[in-house]
Amino acid sequence: MEEKDYSLYQLLDLGDVIGVEGYLFRTRTGELSVHVERLTFLSKNLMGMPEKYHGLEDVEIRYRQRYLDLIANPEVQKAFETRAKVVASFRRQFQERGYIEVETPMMQPLYGGAAARPFVTHHNTLDIALYMRIAPELYLKRLIAGGMERVFEINRNFRNEGISTRHNPEFTMLEFYQAYADYRDMMDLTCELLKQVALDATGGTVVEYGDLQLDFGQVRRFKMREAVCEFWKGPERPTMEEARDPRWLLRHSEKTTAGEALVDIFERHCEDALVQPTIIYEYPVEVSPLAKQNADDPAMTDRFEVYAAGMEIGNAFTELNDPDEQRRRFEMQLTMREKGDEEAHQMDEDYLRALCYGMPPTGGEGIGIDRVTMLLTNSKSIRDVILFPLLRPEGEIGIAQWLREASEK
Repeated sequence: MEEKDYSLYQLLDLGDVIGVEGYLFRTRTGELSVHVERLTFLSKNLMGMPEKYHGLEDVEIRYRQRYLDLIANPEVQKAFETRAKVVASFRRQFQERGYIEVETPMMQPLYGGAAARPFVTHHNTLDIALYMRIAPELYLKRLIAGGMERVFEINRNFRNEGISTRHNPEFTMLEFYQAYADYRDMMDLTCELLKQVALDATGGTVVEYGDLQLDFGQVRRFKMREAVCEFWKGPERPTMEEARDPRWLLRHSEKTTAGEALVDIFERHCEDALVQPTIIYEYPVEVSPLAKQNADDPAMTDRFEVYAAGMEIGNAFTELNDPDEQRRRFEMQLTMREKGDEEAHQMDEDYLRALCYGMPPTGGEGIGIDRVTMLLTNSKSIRDVILFPLLRPEGEIGIAQWLREASEK
């Protein structure tokens, strides 16, 4: 090394970026190294690095300064490499099945496709209110009505609601629709997709999640009423007859309809117990405004949700394609909105018009990319799998305290 290079070397700090020229050799201990003949300074670290052995442990700094998190904690990058494998696996699987990848509007004049509150903005030139989409569902089904028989989209949704270890206002959703399929076809497809994405992202179907071993090679299936009987907390486990009885349901819930009460009871008594990947199917009509009624039980719909580690990761159903019944469902949702349900669905006249042109029988589903990635990377917070999660402005309540409060709610 030249004398001028050696003087520069004495000024270097941990984290500085340098370029070197020389030749490779092995040290006496066998470590491969570089014999530096020329050193070039490239960039200076002005902030200093976290302490070497403990790394960067402050949760707020990790999420707020992701660049420092990536520098200090190499395992963080591995999580996002796994996330990329998850997305690539889903995309490849759909392309192999003949699905067409599409893009639908992020800003919509009328939001719909989910029960959620939107973010609102304003277009100056048109002088109209626009909404950041809460789901792409109604636009994707317009494409099915137009003759595109297999479509999927991987993109952002935005919901103006609570933040927790499982919720971020901006999140990534996979949605897909297949003509001439129903919710049972979607169940089978979901099992295939999750098994393969686990294999592609981790190398196996069994993954560690905390103290749990989750097996994505096997997915259990229960009707919602069966799940209430199977996973009921506490004494006096209900019978199937009771789970079907509106009087029993309303006695055990503060909801005003039997269908809403059934879902409320399921969420309070059963969700946490769904540790292994599980499909829960046949949801009440009241909470499924876009799903087709079940042929054997008109109070229920051909809808299912997928759970793992007590967390919902997917939602699917046989799509309602009768425009008259869809209008009636929208009107029922408007009544719920008038009673104070801010997340009830709105009336979408253009979507009804699309159905009038004839949408074939269709199965559709949405899967949360962030939550699937959480499970496959053993991450307890959704912020661990989103590079730049939404945070309060610096200087306000610390995120650690904020997360504790959110989890308590």
